Amino acid sequence: MTWTPEDLHLLDAAGELRIAVRDSAGSLRPEVPIWVVRVGERVYVRSWYRRDTGWFGHAVRSGRARIRVPGLEADVTVEDIGDTSADVTTEVDAAYRAKYGIGADSMVTPAAAATTLRLDRR
Repeated sequence: MTWTPEDLHLLDAAGELRIAVRDSAGSLRPEVPIWVVRVGERVYVRSWYRRDTGWFGHAVRSGRARIRVPGLEADVTVEDIGDTSADVTTEVDAAYRAKYGIGADSMVTPAAAATTLRLDRR
């Protein structure tokens, strides 16, 4: 399933989304607020740095989550993109800078780029 134009608008307009990662049994872990950006018809999130604990580690392991922003709640697959594509890294960095301004400085470092996750609607 792909994001609808309305979904993308809501995600773009949201200052942050709330993500609840699914555990190995399929249950939802507690929600965590994170910044979200859109590049074209793709949706990305990052963490400050890669780690195996917390929401990020669980998201990478399970590959499934539920996200929520005002007007939208959706189940998603989570794909670890990391910094494997210079083009994606550059585009996601630019999206963070455009959306969050100077506050995005910590999200456009090499360490943050290595935590890039793509969210696809299920």
